[in-house]
Amino acid sequence: MNPFSLAANAALVTGSSKGIGLAIANGLHQAGAAVVYHGNTAKPDTIPAGCSFVTGDLLAPEASAKLVAAAFAAQPRLDLLVANAGSFFDRPFLEMDAATWDKTMNLNVRATYFLCQAFAKELIARQRPGAMVLISSTNGFQSEEDSTAYDSSKGALVMMTRSLSQALIEHNIRVNGIAPGLIRTPLTSALGFGDKAKHYEKKILLRRLGEPADCAGAAVFLLSPASAYIVGQVVVVDGGLTVGQIGRM
Repeated sequence: MNPFSLAANAALVTGSSKGIGLAIANGLHQAGAAVVYHGNTAKPDTIPAGCSFVTGDLLAPEASAKLVAAAFAAQPRLDLLVANAGSFFDRPFLEMDAATWDKTMNLNVRATYFLCQAFAKELIARQRPGAMVLISSTNGFQSEEDSTAYDSSKGALVMMTRSLSQALIEHNIRVNGIAPGLIRTPLTSALGFGDKAKHYEKKILLRRLGEPADCAGAAVFLLSPASAYIVGQVVVVDGGLTVGQIGRM
């Protein structure tokens, strides 16, 4: 038996129409899992043929529970979850307003929390074991300029990973997390990360920004039988960004 195979599993990956979510969903699909992809708009051409796709804006009230119900309707064998959906809406701290703060927390924290709750309830009702991976960020450990709301939300996801792992282990549901570093995605490109690549590469030990596919292997591992004795851990996928204090001159 291949301990890294997901051929016996089915997974829901939120925010998987592009970026890190798409790469992780594709990685799970390549490892043999039946994958339910998710996005806010119509099914994109990037989704592999034969895979299910569900839509839903996770900022909407009760959206997490509705999304889980739709995903189980599309793929009743679901036993794996990757809570990836999230975004960045920040502005400088002294200009932050309650609406922007709430939007950040509602999408990055509240939606993830109740997504995991709804998914866990479905598994428990079916007396089915499972595993979850929450996608946080190195921003959950280290602050970034003009990123106070986002940093706070990602720090919450780091602790949520640990807290939910304790809450769900008695139901044979493992919870772990991944904290990506600087990854080239449509979001980071819009924020201008690509323009600052040379600067960032001086801090990253591997001397390059990450690609979405760099996160896929960690997700496959954490959801597979190969990680059966790993619970409540957050794996940092950052090319060595957070290892050293001072980058290359």
